[in-house]
Amino acid sequence: MEMDIPVLYRDAYCAVINKPSGLMAHASRLARGEDDFLLQRLNQQFGQKVFLIHRLDRATSGCVLVAFDSESARTLGKVFMERAVTKEYLAVCRGWPEPEFTVDYALDGGPGKPEKKPAITVFKRLASAELAVPSAQHESSRYALMLCTPETGRFRQIRRHLKHLSHHLIGDTSHGDGRHNRNFRMLGVHRMLLHAWKLHFPHPVSGDSIGVTAPLDAEFCKALQVLNIAQELA
Repeated sequence: MEMDIPVLYRDAYCAVINKPSGLMAHASRLARGEDDFLLQRLNQQFGQKVFLIHRLDRATSGCVLVAFDSESARTLGKVFMERAVTKEYLAVCRGWPEPEFTVDYALDGGPGKPEKKPAITVFKRLASAELAVPSAQHESSRYALMLCTPETGRFRQIRRHLKHLSHHLIGDTSHGDGRHNRNFRMLGVHRMLLHAWKLHFPHPVSGDSIGVTAPLDAEFCKALQVLNIAQELA
């Protein structure tokens, strides 16, 4: 039996849920015959039509904002377009990036959308770790826990910006580094290590600022324990 999607915030107009890794948001060209989707589950769970205000990649977990009526959906969609929403992600990448920096690197819109548009992500290194696992010419492998704040919402933006820096996201089978992905699979971590951790948005009716934090799942926590940096988020 499918478990309910965890609800982090809910009122009569909108809700924030904690999407599990591995679940697609809705049917699309990328679905490839799948029949299990976040939107479908939420419609059943809430017993009414639900509007997705934004999406996360299938392998990404964390905060997703939904609305329960078309007017709230329009209002929230507008604040997303106006960038009046703050999204903070946690990511584990290879290497030790600079402590704080901004990536301003245009990206296309994904398959069938070749036009490149501005894409900006602010990064902050929260912790560094090193594992006694050989990597290329090095005797060990370095990793970092990053706080990622996208200022735009391009297709796979954080994943592609990390690849652009050669600080590939761990567990990313499309834009990552296979050697480092294997290191984590050998340690029992099989998911992509990207999580939509915090979401701040203006309420569609009252305008009040709403802030929500999505707890990490067991496998992401295991990765931080392996790296001995779990205490950084305590």
